[in-house]
Amino acid sequence: MSITNATTLRKNLFGYLDAAAANDEKIIVTTKNGAVAIVSEEYLRSLEETCYISGIPGLSESIVEGLKTPVSDCVEIDWKDELK
Repeated sequence: MSITNATTLRKNLFGYLDAAAANDEKIIVTTKNGAVAIVSEEYLRSLEETCYISGIPGLSESIVEGLKTPVSDCVEIDWKDELK
């Protein structure tokens, strides 16, 4: 993660944007009114998806329960038949 101020960001904008896009670098930009973050589109979409999934009631508990289930107790499902 990089931390910079707005003046330095303006001078090196394309370098910071490339670092965020290509290397998944997180950049914190400080201003007189607070700080902002620059992140890659991929990181933002991943974060949004995580927040969405976390907001589904009971899903986290269901996933944890599934992880604790021994493979021998699992049943194979033919999804093509299930979705008909």
